[in-house]
Amino acid sequence: MNKVWLNRYPADVPAEISADRYSSLIDLFEQAAKRYADQPAFMNMGQAMTYRKLEERSRAFAAYLQQGLGLKKGDRVALMMPNLLQYPIALFGILRAGMIVVNVNPLYTPRELEHQLNDSGASAIVIVSNFAHTLEKVVAKTQVKHVILTRLGDQLAPAKATLVNFVVKYIKRMVPKYHLPDAISFRSALHQGYRMQYVRPDIINDDLAFLQYTGGTTGVAKGAMLTHRNMQANLEQTKATYGSLLKDGKETVVTALPLYHIFALTVNCLLFIDLGGANLLITNPRDIPGLVKELSKVRFTAITGVNTLFNALLNDKDFQKLDFSSLSLSAGGGMAVQKAVAERWEKLTGHYLLEGYGLTECSPLVSVNPYDIRYHSGSIGLPVPSTDIKLVDDEGNDVPEGEPGELCIKGPQVMLGYWQRPDATDEVLKNGWLRSGDIVTVDHEGFIRIVDRKKDMILVSGFNVYPNEIEDVLMLHPKVREAAAIGVPSEVVGEVVKICVVKKDASLTKDELIAHCKKHLTGYKIPKIVEFREELPKTNVGKILRRELRDEAIKSAKAS
Repeated sequence: MNKVWLNRYPADVPAEISADRYSSLIDLFEQAAKRYADQPAFMNMGQAMTYRKLEERSRAFAAYLQQGLGLKKGDRVALMMPNLLQYPIALFGILRAGMIVVNVNPLYTPRELEHQLNDSGASAIVIVSNFAHTLEKVVAKTQVKHVILTRLGDQLAPAKATLVNFVVKYIKRMVPKYHLPDAISFRSALHQGYRMQYVRPDIINDDLAFLQYTGGTTGVAKGAMLTHRNMQANLEQTKATYGSLLKDGKETVVTALPLYHIFALTVNCLLFIDLGGANLLITNPRDIPGLVKELSKVRFTAITGVNTLFNALLNDKDFQKLDFSSLSLSAGGGMAVQKAVAERWEKLTGHYLLEGYGLTECSPLVSVNPYDIRYHSGSIGLPVPSTDIKLVDDEGNDVPEGEPGELCIKGPQVMLGYWQRPDATDEVLKNGWLRSGDIVTVDHEGFIRIVDRKKDMILVSGFNVYPNEIEDVLMLHPKVREAAAIGVPSEVVGEVVKICVVKKDASLTKDELIAHCKKHLTGYKIPKIVEFREELPKTNVGKILRRELRDEAIKSAKAS
């Protein structure tokens, strides 16, 4: 497809980017740490950490991984925590040690955690104590040899650290009991690491940096292999499209999205490290009053989030009173930005809410609306620089211009493939083109609009939920005969999970099913709607027709 969209971008957006401006993410980080040594890199709970301190602490952690634990280049290290100052220390420590970061959602159930640790072959994990009870249940069934534990307040000033850790554990009772006798504390790891020799590894851009887990467009969670070059390319693409809105060494970005999510990892962490900006880390973004209180203390210049976050902020009276005069970039992704939310955001802040589109497999950014558009177009924007797209039918043939087709993407941000899953890789990567699973149209200016998802993936607040996983859990219940999971529209979170169940035992109740799901699934995956049926619609070979169920649900919702 020709690059007609490049004419629609502002003149300062280049057609191509270089994915090799730095030799690796290590090089990128070390250069930023030198340029901006005494400026704040990350802020959390009222504490700021400069680039100099981040460099020192991440180097100590890297040395501990290398010398204290004896880990080697290419070993996988899992990272399981919310947004805390410990996160970037561990993140850059792992990368600087030449190892591969395996980001883990801290809300995972034991079953989900066990799968990811075993699939990645992680030999160590850095985990916050609030979730250590989950790890305790599965660690013996994994290859994890080293557990590094941290508490929420461990990187705060001593007095505040003591207070925060006391309140979290004894007042709020947010740390369930656990037994991990061989674990070492994060503080101790850093203390030892300062006395150890750090050996800078020989890392090149084609080496793996992250195993970022996703179901792709269907099925069990798989590790997208993202190289140093993939991630650098995407931050350069992001920088190229947002460029003129941002000033080196002058930015403060609100990071309410978790850094273990690919959107925040690239757009907040890596991009603003390169810019010498400060990340304001929000540990619990669901606490909107607490978030707004944090925002009132800083002059933030950028904010990223999903539609649900922007909507919640707009409905908070104290947020409406904030000073937005320093704000220059508002970016929404992970799920569709609703028109009403975008319009209210612009009216309140004076800034357009830039909607983008991405996939974990693309590090993640694929397209974004130009920063000079001052209205909500309903489009996911234009392809970012150095990105080719095409639309194909089910057989892989190009569709006629103006017709809908599956979006395929080629560019330096596209993953190598799925970790140790060549068959799954071959399904989505064809001659360098990534098949997205999204059915889209492209207009004459190059703007992309999503028509539908080819697969049955459910998108809840920007997080992928895979029907197969929900159905597998449901079928573990002895009273369930058949089950199907679908996504139905929600004004609050984009989509919610609905399950359609055929009983094996007539005594089965909705509450019983939900309680069963809560034992096996993370909160956002738990069904919100339960419908019992005598039978489920199927094809002539017995495959359940999820699409038919989904269409029925949408039709019913519209009728009501």
